[in-house]
Amino acid sequence: MRSPSRARRSTASDRPVDLRSDTVTRPTKQMRAAMADAEVGDDVLDRDPTMRELEVRVAGLLGAADALWTPSGSMGNLIALMHHLGRGDAFLAPAGAHVLDAELGTAAWLAGGMPRPLEYDAGPGKVSPTAVRRAAGSIGPYYTLRTTLLCLENTHNAAGGTVTAPEEHAAVVAAARGAKLRVHLDGARLWHAAVALGVPPGTLTVGVDSVQVCLSKGLGAPVGSVVAGSVEFIAEARRLRKMLGGGVRQGGVLAAAGLVALDRIDRLAEDHERAKRLAAGLRERGWLVGEPQTNIVLVAVADLDGTIRRFEEAGVRASTMSGQVRLMTHADLTDADITAALERIGPVEPSRAAGSAPAVSGRGAGARPGRAVLGQAGN
Repeated sequence: MRSPSRARRSTASDRPVDLRSDTVTRPTKQMRAAMADAEVGDDVLDRDPTMRELEVRVAGLLGAADALWTPSGSMGNLIALMHHLGRGDAFLAPAGAHVLDAELGTAAWLAGGMPRPLEYDAGPGKVSPTAVRRAAGSIGPYYTLRTTLLCLENTHNAAGGTVTAPEEHAAVVAAARGAKLRVHLDGARLWHAAVALGVPPGTLTVGVDSVQVCLSKGLGAPVGSVVAGSVEFIAEARRLRKMLGGGVRQGGVLAAAGLVALDRIDRLAEDHERAKRLAAGLRERGWLVGEPQTNIVLVAVADLDGTIRRFEEAGVRASTMSGQVRLMTHADLTDADITAALERIGPVEPSRAAGSAPAVSGRGAGARPGRAVLGQAGN
């Protein structure tokens, strides 16, 4: 018997294989049934019981005291930055981080923070404890910028879904603490990191003041993220969510899908395996592809727009990221879809080949280390 994820649909010869993002997944029949039957209440007044169940469960998975559902990961990140930053405070983040390049500048516009990107010096998408201590600096004259926050991202989307292991995370957080910085973790794809490493999600959040995780990237919920932290942080986060227009009424209809999504975390390993198979098949056909750590495959090409058009015409939907073609595996794909995508893409044309094989960093050919040129990084 096929697993539910593999039995969702078969590949039709004329149906495009959609590899643009893992957000294109559709809610499963089980999710739809749970949404229809969800116990609900007014979350703005006295909390929605199903939404509260989801928040408590996520807090437990992340090792946090409490959690709050938000409509999107971008709102969850913004709530954290608004809470942690004073107006005019600087914050650090690895170059290409989602909070820097894919959230419409809300970190500065609404949270009042001054972004300071850090070049990768510890691997693709990663910064070292030394880099954090150096960038945090020391207290200067009263008119100098105060650096008060470090934003981390695991997995790092624009670097190609690269994973930070627990010991790497702990060392960077310790450096931030030593420099008296607060720490927020953008864990939109933290589930992917945990599955790739074979560790509980809570081992990847140790020492942070707040963390955001997404339910619609790979897990298949139609909408929603969760931000977690201390009881005091979540109390203020609820006020900030309302300020940003994120108050919900009978939110249990959406939270019910999130609860089902959490039961699917282990199946993300299927996406990782299909990404490796896709990458290997592309390399066999002459494409310049690094080895994916999770479900993001980046292809270095000389003609980015032309390659995207070629793929689309062949029946393979792709997006761009960091000056490369991005292909993402997800729950709505089967093994047959990967085979079909490889057949449709076919061998590389010499005019489309880039000069050298990309690292997993997500940097395009000729890009400076740690400087991402983003296409659709928010997806």
